[in-house]
Amino acid sequence: MLIGNLTRDPELRYTPAGMAVVSFGLATNRVWITKQGEKKEDAQFHRIVAWNKLAELCSQLLSKGRRIYVEGRIQYREIVDQAGVRKQVSEIVIDDMIVLDNKGLSNNADHAQAEAEMPIAEENGVIGDIGDITIPDEIVDEAPVAEDKKDQEMPF
Repeated sequence: MLIGNLTRDPELRYTPAGMAVVSFGLATNRVWITKQGEKKEDAQFHRIVAWNKLAELCSQLLSKGRRIYVEGRIQYREIVDQAGVRKQVSEIVIDDMIVLDNKGLSNNADHAQAEAEMPIAEENGVIGDIGDITIPDEIVDEAPVAEDKKDQEMPF
């Protein structure tokens, strides 16, 4: 599972067999304090892929800058670029996606339609606000983010 912001608009395509596939970039960020008290930040960039109905839903609801939660699996593939060089690419093939912001919802009708189309958080084991999730101390490697920084939008 990942939480992050889209770095580009989703690109929807169809296979020759008619299956929908979408891909987009996702940036995840991590903030921590070193033993010397220095604040550090790190961003990781991921290629996200979705298939079929989820691909079409992502194409309709998502755009650059949106904050989302995704669940899926990592997949490694080998490709040959235009110069004939073999490269290994990694991508996250998702099977679930939840929009965490309300950007792009211009009125209540749009909001109601989007909620009806998106997976319901309670059905996916997420209850309440994402910020309410408790992480056991033994797996936390980050210092808490100050409240004034938590709500700032990503520059991506």
